[in-house]
Amino acid sequence: MENVVLIVHLILALALIGVVLLQRSEGGGLGMGGGGGGAVSGRAAATALGKVTWGLAIAFIITSLTLTIIAAEKSAGTSVLDRFGTPEASEPADPTAPVLPDGGSLIPPPAGGNDTGGLTPSAD
Repeated sequence: MENVVLIVHLILALALIGVVLLQRSEGGGLGMGGGGGGAVSGRAAATALGKVTWGLAIAFIITSLTLTIIAAEKSAGTSVLDRFGTPEASEPADPTAPVLPDGGSLIPPPAGGNDTGGLTPSAD
């Protein structure tokens, strides 16, 4: 069900992009220009492409809300981190896991220092 709604949603998005690109540009951003003849009214002429755009936009919003509802039902009140689970402190450590040298620091010792980080230098 979710996959069907998602595919319809993607098709609507592409169709909406195509229909918007097909429409005539009115010039002047944010509806500032493109007045034309006659009295200036608050409503634009309802063209066929305008009606198709409105229909696609409404369908797009409906599929968006549907996908949100489906995702909310699947979440069941758990966090994504809860799904992965964290290892318990009572579990034994993996014997093959690498261990830190004595001192537990991952920072290398200073270049001229004598700090070996708990490791003994080899006699090469």
